[in-house]
Amino acid sequence: MYYVYIIQSINFPKQFYTGFSETIRNRVNSHNSGKLVHTSKFKPWKLVFYSAFGDKKVALDFEKYLKTASGIAFRNKRLII
Repeated sequence: MYYVYIIQSINFPKQFYTGFSETIRNRVNSHNSGKLVHTSKFKPWKLVFYSAFGDKKVALDFEKYLKTASGIAFRNKRLII
């Protein structure tokens, strides 16, 4: 399976990160351990949304969409509480 996920910073709740992974649990742990440059300064993170896909291209396309302005609006209105 391929996963598109959204994490939210616990200390900075307005900070979100959208990503793609084949192993979602390990990936979130990597974000929280500080191993990833893009997310290390806003750790710790909590998983707020994920979606599983059987097709890698569909998952990558959805991740790309969620990083656009309309995708961020969709995220804020439909995917996160």
